[in-house]
Amino acid sequence: MIINDILSTLKEDAPVKEVRVGAFWTAVWSKNCGLASTFSNHDREGGPPVSSAGSLMTKSAFELCRLANSESLLERSIGLAAINSLLTIELNRCKKVNAAEILFTRGAGKKVAVVGHFPFIPKLRQVSAKCWVLEKRPRPGDLPACAASEVIPLADVVAITGTALINDTMEELLELCRPDSLVMVLGPTTPLTPLWFDYGVDVVSGSQVVDAPKVLRFVSEGAIFTQLHRHGVRLLTMLKEG
Repeated sequence: MIINDILSTLKEDAPVKEVRVGAFWTAVWSKNCGLASTFSNHDREGGPPVSSAGSLMTKSAFELCRLANSESLLERSIGLAAINSLLTIELNRCKKVNAAEILFTRGAGKKVAVVGHFPFIPKLRQVSAKCWVLEKRPRPGDLPACAASEVIPLADVVAITGTALINDTMEELLELCRPDSLVMVLGPTTPLTPLWFDYGVDVVSGSQVVDAPKVLRFVSEGAIFTQLHRHGVRLLTMLKEG
């Protein structure tokens, strides 16, 4: 539902200049350059993970955006990157602040649930009263994703990775949040749109590509996000008014 609502806000199509599917990140360059995490469930599929591979650049950005509802996770990654490539970010509503800094401040002494294992987790565990990390592939100290229904309702602060749009768990996770909790959606996959606030989200933290050719090259060469951040991507955060 969230993806369809975001799609309905995209009014202007654009030709596709480039599509890159890297080991960690997927990029689509149309009106802007958009990013999304690279996900794949090819080992559980019968057909090819990208049915139109080799002809994606003959399609419009709108056509690629519709892949965000595909059964293939890799096509969903391309679709989310295409959505981010068409979004017009309301820069007047954004702050150049790292989502981690907000979590350190608002999560201090609080119970915090984070969906996705981010690099800032060790420090967040130090400042929070309790920090649960939910992961599909848990690391030591993490909880399995299936524990979300047990811990998210207990959390004062909830941070959800934007990749939950790709694996189709976002709505379920948001429904688990208490009405009085601070809810954040974060990560470069996250579309920077105020539409999130209609779903009970308070903070939206994403990214903007400011040097498309360089970022595309890094994506193709297997860069992780810390490398992209240093070479053409900036972090932006949008706060709910009031």
